[in-house]
Amino acid sequence: MRRALAIAAVAFLPLASIPTAAQAAAEPDDRQQAFTAAAAEFKVPESVLLGVSYLESRWDAHAGQPSNNAGFGPMHLTDAASFTASNHHGESEEDARGDESRPLAAPAETPAPAEIPASLRTIEKAAELTGESREKLRADDAANIRGGAALLADYQKSLGAPLSDDPAEWYGAVAKYSGAEESQAAKVFADEVYSTIKEGADRVTDDGGRVVLKPVPGLEAVEKWLEKLGLRPPRRDGVECPPTISCEWIPAAYAQLPNDDYGHYDLADRPVSQKVDYIIIHDMEGYWAPSVKLNQDPKWPGSWHYSVRSSDGHIAQQIKTKDVGWQAGNWYINAKSIGIEHEGFLAEGSTWYTEAMYRSSAKLVRYLALRHGVPLDRAHILGHDNVPGTLPTTVKGMHEDPGPFWDWAHYFELIGAPLHQFGGPRSGSIMIKPDFATNKPYFYGCDRKNPENACPPLPASTVWLRTEPRADAPLIKDIGKHPTGDSLYSVYDHSARATTGQRFAVADRQGDWTAIWYLGQKAWFHNPASAPTAVPSMGLVVTPKPGLATVPVYGRAYPEKEAYPAGIPYQAVTPLQYTFSAGEKYTLAGPAATEYYRAVTFEPEPHTVVKGKTKYLEIQFGHRVMFVKADDVRVTFSG
Repeated sequence: MRRALAIAAVAFLPLASIPTAAQAAAEPDDRQQAFTAAAAEFKVPESVLLGVSYLESRWDAHAGQPSNNAGFGPMHLTDAASFTASNHHGESEEDARGDESRPLAAPAETPAPAEIPASLRTIEKAAELTGESREKLRADDAANIRGGAALLADYQKSLGAPLSDDPAEWYGAVAKYSGAEESQAAKVFADEVYSTIKEGADRVTDDGGRVVLKPVPGLEAVEKWLEKLGLRPPRRDGVECPPTISCEWIPAAYAQLPNDDYGHYDLADRPVSQKVDYIIIHDMEGYWAPSVKLNQDPKWPGSWHYSVRSSDGHIAQQIKTKDVGWQAGNWYINAKSIGIEHEGFLAEGSTWYTEAMYRSSAKLVRYLALRHGVPLDRAHILGHDNVPGTLPTTVKGMHEDPGPFWDWAHYFELIGAPLHQFGGPRSGSIMIKPDFATNKPYFYGCDRKNPENACPPLPASTVWLRTEPRADAPLIKDIGKHPTGDSLYSVYDHSARATTGQRFAVADRQGDWTAIWYLGQKAWFHNPASAPTAVPSMGLVVTPKPGLATVPVYGRAYPEKEAYPAGIPYQAVTPLQYTFSAGEKYTLAGPAATEYYRAVTFEPEPHTVVKGKTKYLEIQFGHRVMFVKADDVRVTFSG
């Protein structure tokens, strides 16, 4: 969501120049050697250096681009101080509450930029310790790894701990590397690192080389050094989080405001009043601490349940899950969802998310999904960019986060619900699933100063959709996002993109190309057998009932007029600008509850859930999910 604005918006840094031949000759020739050399130079156990790097970046360098909290390189050295504050304009501004009967006003003023904490400027200390420039520490893998090793050694010395060959003695330094201010957050980070060291890891990194961390069995970390960090205990009373993550209660503000207004969420009694059906994944478009503070301002026009920090995965719960946050821009979805905000930016200022954040968020999502009965699939674990507009007039302004650089396949593996193939090669429906590491589609819009410039080639979870089965064919059109224009290759425009985990009905196949039904059109994407970008996924689909030429789609499943009791205004059931025709098919996610939550008062007593008899079904209609009336469609199995 675009709430942080000037608090934490950053200017994108250009890539540093390619090292000279002399520099390359003086440095290790692959990433594994760089870890070995840095560990020896600074007397850090190589397993510790590798374990810390894995939890930050999974050993990737990300083409020298910053993470969601200004971290660079395999060691995630943070350099927020090099960025300049500015407003973001890449993504449109939506009404976070998404209820046209009581629209939210824009904030009267944007909060001033916050002071940059030490945890977001570790590159400065790394430069001091290594003698390397900040530019080189950002862009050169070997220098970056040296910087991380130097920091770990410096942290170890500051604790009075020995520069031991025994990785067990480095627990305190590892905990300090997290940058956490809370004792539990530092401990969880260190525990994850040591779990990785014990189990080992092996993967091909983004430079095409292989890095291996050999398992260290029987490792028992010496936790006494953690006490010397002097960190504060988190405020954990009453949090709804699994015990395996670092989580604290930092309540969002709920207050009466002038003119019978209030902010900035609604009291409810879920799941007694309404079942939670969705979990919404956002990015903050800002840094963690300022965004948490915004959630404590009742006048700020938006709110969310959880805030996740990048460097260590620490989480602040800010609204109880029984209550309704103003977070998704669609009141129907808000009333039936839990919103989780992640530190960082969709693209402008960051292009990747840390492993620590992915792991912590995934554990939270699994816990919440099991607790509330939310299906662990991409029709119910939604990005903010998958939430539909409520009316034709709101479609264009809906948000695009967390964006194409969020690794949905890895995220679902961590959740414990991997996105699997289901069916044979000629299945009538497919799941989008490109290889994240090697799928690097063209985008522009990552550089604020030069918004038309191409983004660097970076891993992404999305595929482009075209009007014909050829690489130079135009992108398909989205009449809601672009009523009069074409879809864009902008990182902020999902109009012609399908994303990992989304299921679509197959419309056609030609050679290395597959067509799906998408927004009432045949949409083609490159899907060669040698490097598939989709997998078979059998399941139920919907198609118009015989005799119906077209079927309307909706952005919410609101009750019919007769369901509303006296005193509660009828909310019109208004179709969106899209339809689909006889012969088209769309994958079925399941039934959608026909409900409207009437909550317009500070006190919760008058709040009412209106339930209707009209039956709705949720479908994957485009990049966003949408709804159809069950009476308009026929459900069949697509094998």
